[in-house]
Amino acid sequence: MGGRVTRVFRTFNVESRARREISKEKPTPAPRHPTARLDTAADCAEIKEEILRKDSRLLTLLKDVYVESRDPPVQVKDGSSEHLPRKQEEKRLTKLGHLEAVDVKKVSKGKISLVEALTLLNNHKLHPRIWTAEKIAAEYSLELKDVNSLLEFFVPFTIQEFPKETKKAIKS
Repeated sequence: MGGRVTRVFRTFNVESRARREISKEKPTPAPRHPTARLDTAADCAEIKEEILRKDSRLLTLLKDVYVESRDPPVQVKDGSSEHLPRKQEEKRLTKLGHLEAVDVKKVSKGKISLVEALTLLNNHKLHPRIWTAEKIAAEYSLELKDVNSLLEFFVPFTIQEFPKETKKAIKS
């Protein structure tokens, strides 16, 4: 409904508005800044003479400059030195459970894999007195503040099965 109303106002008197715009005087362009033409400068004999003249003072200064360069000795590169050196990260083997085929084998210290994260969250949920934040941090080589944040903000899902009587009550 709103589209029809706006279309009516948009198309109202279109032809006369277009003729009015076309009949207006065109604005005059801004005046150009006067510049020296390159063609006229090339024709001038004085400029050509100045370009072709040699400056003796600059030539004597140039003769005093002496540059000596030597190429470094060529070294044959073998395949092992192609990689750039990088900071070696300490890695640890993951604590693999029954999802061993899905998980990665090595993880950098201070990080955990997805399977390990789910495992430690589930362990903490089932046995919070045994799996404290300090024990998890020591077990998985993590910082205590990161473990506290992980346990506070991430909670694994729980499956709840409702008794069959409630299903009948909902249907009717």
